[in-house]
Amino acid sequence: MKFKTSDQIADIKPYEPGKPLIEVQQKYKISNVIKLASNENPFGFSLEVNDAVSEHLKDMNRYPESTAHTLNNKLAKKFHVAPENIVLGNGSDDIIALLAHGFLNPGDEALMPLPSFLMYEISVKTAKGLPVMVPLTDYSTNLEGLAEKISSKTRLIFITNPFNPTGSTITYNEFNEFSQKVPNDVIIIVDEAYIEFVRDDAVYNSLKKPLQDPRVVTLRTFSKAYGLAGFRVGYGIMDPEIAEILNRIRQPFNVNTLAQAAAVAAIGDEQFLNKCIKATHDGLDFLFDAVENLGIRCLPTQSNFFMLDLETDATKVFEQMLKKGVIVRSMKSYGFDTFLRVNTGTKKENIVFIETLKKVLKK
Repeated sequence: MKFKTSDQIADIKPYEPGKPLIEVQQKYKISNVIKLASNENPFGFSLEVNDAVSEHLKDMNRYPESTAHTLNNKLAKKFHVAPENIVLGNGSDDIIALLAHGFLNPGDEALMPLPSFLMYEISVKTAKGLPVMVPLTDYSTNLEGLAEKISSKTRLIFITNPFNPTGSTITYNEFNEFSQKVPNDVIIIVDEAYIEFVRDDAVYNSLKKPLQDPRVVTLRTFSKAYGLAGFRVGYGIMDPEIAEILNRIRQPFNVNTLAQAAAVAAIGDEQFLNKCIKATHDGLDFLFDAVENLGIRCLPTQSNFFMLDLETDATKVFEQMLKKGVIVRSMKSYGFDTFLRVNTGTKKENIVFIETLKKVLKK
């Protein structure tokens, strides 16, 4: 029997994450595999997270707090907003989908860069909206192009800052100039998954002065700098009218008990967070110097990852490195056929990456 598929999702390509460690270990029979493909925190998470999760294991026969009262209040205090401004999600992907389903009617448009995080497009299509793609300019978000594509059907605009996969950024001046061209009834979604790694003070940070513009929805995550990718906790900070709609339609227990406890503990350990950020910056500096010493161009970045141009088929290099136990990301699916994307690892992992790259490229 052939089931009829929704026309909107018939052509959706599923999101492809970085190769899992266990899959590579088993396939190539390699024990010492390193993964620098998914922009994760290689330093793990705070020891306080361990303690908090252990303490809450006894509560796992109960449903989670639906309102995540403790976590909501921690975030509200950290960013000087009210709990009513916060929506929690099973990763920020969850909130992206809620925004699409909450504010798009069939035929409504959502603007986004091309390429960008695939879940923007998938969420818009499953909400029966129309994604409108605007190609990058010099590996950066084309804000002028996005503004030109705004129409009477536009309801959402997705912006990633810093941008994944290139690591480029938008400044305060650039964002302010762009936002003045956006109608008052259009929501501007600013995905700041990597904002903690930014070193340049000129880069737009929507939560330096939160809620100044009711159209701006900020998305953030505990998956990157805080090292909680496996727990799946994201959050959005937004106007209470938008938050009320999302909380109306979200699943009642979308952030589990252990994830809530882990996030609360992670917020409380700023010393560990700052240590991870410093180590990430040191790792980036080492990798940039080492890669450029091989005569390979790297794109500037304000994140925990960067792209390098091999000037050859990057997928073949990716596959050869995989066989040697180093997982990176080919950017072919993003339209950058000669680029790899690599996130920083531990000191040892960074050295292994460089040595493996040399062997594969015969440098």
